[in-house]
Amino acid sequence: MTKHPLHIVTGAAGVGKTTFGRELASKLSGVLLDSDTVTEPVVRAGLAAAGLEPTDRDSPEYKRLFRNAVYECLYQTASDNLDHISVVVVGPFTRELGDSSWPKQIFERFGVEPTIWFLTCDDEVRRQRIKSRGNPRDQAKLIDWSRHVSDAPPAKPAFQTRNVET
Repeated sequence: MTKHPLHIVTGAAGVGKTTFGRELASKLSGVLLDSDTVTEPVVRAGLAAAGLEPTDRDSPEYKRLFRNAVYECLYQTASDNLDHISVVVVGPFTRELGDSSWPKQIFERFGVEPTIWFLTCDDEVRRQRIKSRGNPRDQAKLIDWSRHVSDAPPAKPAFQTRNVET
């Protein structure tokens, strides 16, 4: 059976990944799997159960407990859908952008060549977008913006992507 296209939309917070992903999924008549929404209720419950702030998405403890599980959830759901429909996966994938073998790993896992979209924009534009959306998960980013900027995905991924300035 032929697999449908797999698109992965990446970039830092506030670059417009969700908006771009929604538009792409609509254009492809595909399914949108956004890390911010697909796993949100489970992550919030898990953080609360662990006695941690439910809005945390930036601390080392959040990353230790949830990062891999969030991405694995997206990957498994994508796999369940690729035989039937185009899939658009949206997430920062910060660590993966620095790994030149990541596109090959994705191909080996899914049996389809991924199209990876890397979105960027000016840091001040990102900050304004993040501030305007008023999401409690973004407070740590805004409080220590310089640290957030230094933790953002690399300016240039370690492999070929489709680059979009938003």
